[in-house]
Amino acid sequence: MNSFFKIGLVSLIIAAFLAGVNNKFAPAEHIEIFSAYGSRGREVEVIQRTLRDFGLFYGEVTGYYGTQTEAAVRRFQQNRGLPATGIADSETLRLLGVNADARGNPEASEANIQLLARIISAEARGEPYLGQVAVGAVIMNRIQHPSFPDTLAGVIYQSGEFSAVWNGQFEQPVSQTALAAARDALAGWDPTGGAVYFYNPAKTRNAFLHARPVNTTIGGHRFAG
Repeated sequence: MNSFFKIGLVSLIIAAFLAGVNNKFAPAEHIEIFSAYGSRGREVEVIQRTLRDFGLFYGEVTGYYGTQTEAAVRRFQQNRGLPATGIADSETLRLLGVNADARGNPEASEANIQLLARIISAEARGEPYLGQVAVGAVIMNRIQHPSFPDTLAGVIYQSGEFSAVWNGQFEQPVSQTALAAARDALAGWDPTGGAVYFYNPAKTRNAFLHARPVNTTIGGHRFAG
């Protein structure tokens, strides 16, 4: 074996070794995880509720991504011209309105209107229209506030915040006025002056709420900062 061949062979061996070392310590490729068949959790609940509002999901809201949820996601994707994978990827979630990653008001998509209207209808049923818009505005203000989640779904489903989510009111039919109020709140109408809390003083003895400075009173609700 001549010396030039030996030198070339050694160089190849060293290069291969260094490539292996570099690959070993190179940062792992970022893999984005989406809700898909077998997933569980709050995001799946939001997906199921939103798909149900679109008339595409007919099962119970369980937080488990089973065959019914997968089929409903496929139907939604087909309706929107997306690849019908059955996986709630970033574009599917964006169109559903359940994944506002950046802090800021969510877009007035049909999914967001439906979701916001559901909580408005549940919490402000029987209130004047201005009071319904005000409840929606509180939700919007919380999205912008550092003490609360920064997505529409995150604020509405935050544990312990809105009794209507767990007492059955959230599941009642949504009124037409609530839908209109949701559109106005998403458009930026805020009759509360920046409030992040609301309560009915005749129905709650919560000392924390009663101690908050009141911005305004609309109908049966006080709106506080």
